[in-house]
Amino acid sequence: MHIIKTTDTLFKRIQFFKNKQKILGLVPTMGNLHEGHIKLILLAQKYVDIIIVSLFINPMQFNNELDFKKYPKTFYKDCEILKKLKIDILFAPKISEMYPNGAKMNTYIQVPKLSEIIEGKSRPGHFTGVTTIVGKLFNLIQPNFSFFGEKDYQQLLIIKTFVKELNYSVKIISLPTVRLKNGLAFSSRNRNLKNQELQKAPFLYQVIKQTINKIIQNNGKNLHKIINFSKISLIKKGFLIDIFDVYNAKTLDNFSKEQKKNILLASVWLGKTRLIDNKKFIL
Repeated sequence: MHIIKTTDTLFKRIQFFKNKQKILGLVPTMGNLHEGHIKLILLAQKYVDIIIVSLFINPMQFNNELDFKKYPKTFYKDCEILKKLKIDILFAPKISEMYPNGAKMNTYIQVPKLSEIIEGKSRPGHFTGVTTIVGKLFNLIQPNFSFFGEKDYQQLLIIKTFVKELNYSVKIISLPTVRLKNGLAFSSRNRNLKNQELQKAPFLYQVIKQTINKIIQNNGKNLHKIINFSKISLIKKGFLIDIFDVYNAKTLDNFSKEQKKNILLASVWLGKTRLIDNKKFIL
């Protein structure tokens, strides 16, 4: 495994592999690797010859300075995981390498509408930070494939949109949300949950599934009532709700019975930790 920290060195290494006509795959991460990341890398092994994992905690996608500072940093442990998986390149640049003039002064990529609704409304600028850093990585590495989890569904949709609209040649491959046996989605932020909160956290996915079952049973009727009942259940359990609603799975427009493919998106706080989850369904 080559650990690369500068864009110049990365570019030279990428050109070496391209000259050998190798198929390249990128798995972008912010580190603190968990089972979800591991499954993404194992998926990548089925598609490509060379796997590049990026590890960069991107300040541009944090709208809260404190949240950025307390994001878990486990570089050496991450390196051990990646060595065992036999990836080819770990790209782990400093902030100054990716943003020589600072993140606030960097040219950015922004997807209209999709970046400003739902999660984007709650976290202004977040998705602009995501698309900008992913776009920079795509330009540097020029991968044939890139791999993302479906837990961050809105993010996935936004990345697919900017790849299509800006004519990137990379193929986006997504992996269904990886969960613990109790249903809790793997997330780097789970590390911040206290023991009591860890016991409560799986209740979110239970409520998501129960809500969808009720929506299907009622054929989409009384949606507002069903959603409100679920929100009350979460609040009673100690969750603070930011987002809990149903949307069109393709466009993230508001729910409509005319659209068969839908998704329930949830963003909640449990203590000081933000949990994100979702589940698609067909009506």
